[in-house]
Amino acid sequence: MAVGVIIVLIVVIGVLVSYNIHIQKKIDSYNNINQLIDQLTVLQDFMKIAGEEDSVETKLNAINDIVIEKYDIKYSTIVVFDGAEYVIKATNVDKIHHETLTNLGSEEIFQDSIRNATPKYITIENENEKLPYQKVEMGRAKSAMFFPLYIDNIYIGYWIMESGRMHAFDKTNTTIIEVVKDNIISVLSTMSYQDAMENIIRVDKFTGLYSAEYLYSKGKKTFDKYPTSAICMFKIINIEDINEKAGRNFGNDIITEISNIVKTKMAAQYVFVRYMGPKFAIVFSGVEENSVDEFLKDLKNEIEEIEIIEEASEKTVVKVLNGKKVKVKELQEEKSASPQLNFVVSTYYKGTGLEQLNKKLEEYLDSADKNESQINYI
Repeated sequence: MAVGVIIVLIVVIGVLVSYNIHIQKKIDSYNNINQLIDQLTVLQDFMKIAGEEDSVETKLNAINDIVIEKYDIKYSTIVVFDGAEYVIKATNVDKIHHETLTNLGSEEIFQDSIRNATPKYITIENENEKLPYQKVEMGRAKSAMFFPLYIDNIYIGYWIMESGRMHAFDKTNTTIIEVVKDNIISVLSTMSYQDAMENIIRVDKFTGLYSAEYLYSKGKKTFDKYPTSAICMFKIINIEDINEKAGRNFGNDIITEISNIVKTKMAAQYVFVRYMGPKFAIVFSGVEENSVDEFLKDLKNEIEEIEIIEEASEKTVVKVLNGKKVKVKELQEEKSASPQLNFVVSTYYKGTGLEQLNKKLEEYLDSADKNESQINYI
């Protein structure tokens, strides 16, 4: 009897063990599915941020915040070489530690990681130790994972995760973290053009206006709030004649005066830039193309009524008469100049190629008859 009970118990225990193993496999499978779903969600969040009309710095900080939240990381820092030095693009670490974080690439502990493009995991073993790269911040981080960043096999910087706990990353799924790293690289790569645009924006010294590059970065944030906008480019068609006959100072005065007139008529949501040389561009954010006609006619008339005048003046000129230098007073003619403009207008659709549209407008102005002075719609 006792033997039979024991056998029954053994069978029951075996069944329970088998059942628990089966349940554990289902749990593991469920966790893997959840991890995959979470990873896809993170990737979607990354791509959404990359497509938003924010600065590169804002985007990278948003991505860093997602990494910190989704993976329960205490500290996360993205450092990139900008061509001159290593700079922090995103971090939640206090500024007093920034100098240390921008010099990790020169630390011996990370040299092999950078050379071999592999991650490096370090941790302390007791509370009296500190991580090799730390200077004075012993209590801040007790374990860290370092990831070198490469674009097209070119080392561009690194991403480091840090924790205030020892062995914090022992059980971290490095495959998932590698995917996150690859997403960070992808965003850095896709945003490199935007970063360049933001850094080459200039302010014209004569007009105080932004250069054309402003349209493709900060200016775009303004008019991309609307599905469509009217974009106008105009050119001072007689600027070369003015410079030749009246002098370059006259030309500069004309350009300055035109910009001052247009500035006073710009609504807050409109974008006005000195596009290049004698060409200017206006984006009427959220305005239909056919709604700007009267505005442009009035603007054209007002600008073309400008007249810059230099009154006649007496000047002393040294001449050679009968072999001798003689000072002679001569009356200089009065000089005057007025601008003539040629306009071209089109519609910009959010999400389409602004560069191609501007090139089309510019080509129209440059190929038009040199005496054409009107408002054209294309």
